Amino acid sequence: MCGALQPLTNTTFYPEGWMFKIKNYINGKLIPPASGNYLTHVNPATGELENELPASDSRDVQLAVEAGERAFPEWSSLTPEKRHSILMRIADHIERDSDSFAKAESVDTGKPLTLAKRVDVPRAAANFRFFAAASLHFSSESHEMAGRAINYTLRHPLGIAGCISPWNLPLYLLTWKIAPALATGNCIIAKPSEITPMTAYMLSGVCINSGLPEGVLNIIHGTGGATGNAIVLHPSVKAISFTGSSATGARIAAAAAPLFKKLSLEMGGKNPVIIFADCSYDEMLEKTIESSFQNQGQICLCGSRILVEKKIYNKFKKDFVARIESLVPGDPLSERTRIGAVVSHRHFEKILSYIDLAKKEGGKIICGGKQKILSGRCRNGWFIEPTLIEGVSRNCRTNQEEIFGPVVTISPFSGEEEAVQMANGTPYGLAAMIWTQNLSRAHILASKIQAGIIWINTWMLRDLRTPFGGMKNSGLGREGGMEALRFFTEPKNVCVNYNG
Repeated sequence: MCGALQPLTNTTFYPEGWMFKIKNYINGKLIPPASGNYLTHVNPATGELENELPASDSRDVQLAVEAGERAFPEWSSLTPEKRHSILMRIADHIERDSDSFAKAESVDTGKPLTLAKRVDVPRAAANFRFFAAASLHFSSESHEMAGRAINYTLRHPLGIAGCISPWNLPLYLLTWKIAPALATGNCIIAKPSEITPMTAYMLSGVCINSGLPEGVLNIIHGTGGATGNAIVLHPSVKAISFTGSSATGARIAAAAAPLFKKLSLEMGGKNPVIIFADCSYDEMLEKTIESSFQNQGQICLCGSRILVEKKIYNKFKKDFVARIESLVPGDPLSERTRIGAVVSHRHFEKILSYIDLAKKEGGKIICGGKQKILSGRCRNGWFIEPTLIEGVSRNCRTNQEEIFGPVVTISPFSGEEEAVQMANGTPYGLAAMIWTQNLSRAHILASKIQAGIIWINTWMLRDLRTPFGGMKNSGLGREGGMEALRFFTEPKNVCVNYNG
C-alpha cells in the first residue's frame, strides 16, 4: 500500500520501512497541514522511523470547522435510514480491509497482530453497525398533563463535535466516538493520537470510498497542545468527547467549561481485581492474566491491583507467577506473540520508573520488572517483561497512580469489608472485577464499590447497549448505547395546550 488513496483501498499493507507523509482529511479530501510541518512516528517494536504525520494547528481546525458548517444542514436533515446506509458501508469497508487495518494497528502500537485481528478491527466495524442501527430506534418521550396538554421532547444534533481519541486502542476508540456522533446527524472534527496515526488515516480513505459527504467527518493529526487545544477552544465546536489521561481531561474541562461546551471525559483507572476463595479458580486465573496484561496492560479497564483473600493468597501467587513467566514478549507480527511492545519510548521509560519507585516504596518484584531485549528486527524495540509486585502499602504511589503498563500489584485481604475499603481506596473509579460464587456477596459488593463498571466472574464482556464510564477521577458522563446518542443531541421540550 503506497501513494495517496491506494493505501486506503488496497488490501496489501504499505512496505515496512517505506516512509510516506500522512495527510489530514478535511472537506472530503486528503490535504497537507497548513504549516507544512510534520511530526515523526516511530515503530515501537523496532525503534525505527515509520512515517510522518501533520503537525496541524488552528488553521487546519478552522478549515475543518468551515467544512463542517457547510455540510451540517444537509447531513443533519438526512433521514436516519440514509445515514444508516452510509455508516453500514463504512463498516463493510473496514471488514473488507481488516487484515490491512490490523497490521497497521500492530505496527503503530506494538500490540500483537493477533489481538488487533481479534479485538480492535472487529470492534471498530461493530461500532459503526451498532450505532447505525441504534439511531433507527432512538426515540423521545411524551408526557400528557391530565387532558390539558401534551409535552413531547425533540432531540436535534448539536452541530460540530470534537472527538479526541487515545493511542492504546486507536481505531476501536476513535470509531466508538465518531459513530454515534455521525448517526445522530452531527459533523465532526476528530483528532487521533499523534503516537498512533495510521488507522485513522486509513479510515479517511474508507469514508471517501463509502460516500460519506464532504465535510461531515474531518480527521486532523497533530499534538494535543496545538491541535487538540484548538479544537477544544473553537467556539463552533459544541461538544468534546475525550478519552485519555485524567491530567489531560482536567485541562480540557478547565478550558471548555467557561465556554459551556458539553463534555464527555473517559479517563484513567486503577482497577481492583477482588478474588475470593470460593471463586471458579481456573477460569479466574486465566481471566486475571488477561485483565492484567492484555495489550501490555495499556487498557484503561485492565486490573492493576489484585486483591486476594488470605485463604488462597499463597496458592494464587504461585500459580499466577507461573502463568506470567510463560508470557514472553515477542515480535508483535508473530502469530505466537501474546505480549508486544509498549507504545513509545517515553511511555517505556515511565513504566520502568514506576517499577523503580515500587522498590523504593518497599515493594518486592516477584517476577519481571526489566526491559526485555529481543533479537532480529525487534532488537531496538521497547519491550517490558510482565511484572508482579508484592509488599507495597495500599496508599503508596505505586498503588494510587495509573501506571498503564504490564505491571500489577498483589495484596491479601481478610474479609469483604477490607476488600471494599481497599478497592475504593484510590482517586479512580472506572472498573472492578469480583470473583466469587456467592451471588449475594457479589451483588452487595457491586453496590458498594465505587466504579462505573463492575464485572462479576468475567472481564471485558461488553454489551454496547450499556452505559460506559467511570466515577471520581475516572470520568465525566457516559458513553455507549443510548447514552452516546443523548450526548450528541440537544433535547427540546414542546408543550401543546389542548385548549389553545
